[in-house]
Amino acid sequence: MFKLIILIMLLGVIGSLFSGLFFLYRDQGTGDRTVKALTLRISLSIALFVLLMLGYRFGLITG
Repeated sequence: MFKLIILIMLLGVIGSLFSGLFFLYRDQGTGDRTVKALTLRISLSIALFVLLMLGYRFGLITG
């Protein structure tokens, strides 16, 4: 279950990165959709990092 959550979040990060690239190309840098997509990517990345740290701390991930 923990691995599935990590995989879904990682796919969300990658999807948000490519949607930011798409919006950057589509809007020619004038819209705010690129900023929103990249903000979502950063938020998901931070949440994923915290989740991995908590998983390691509570023994869900073995080193």
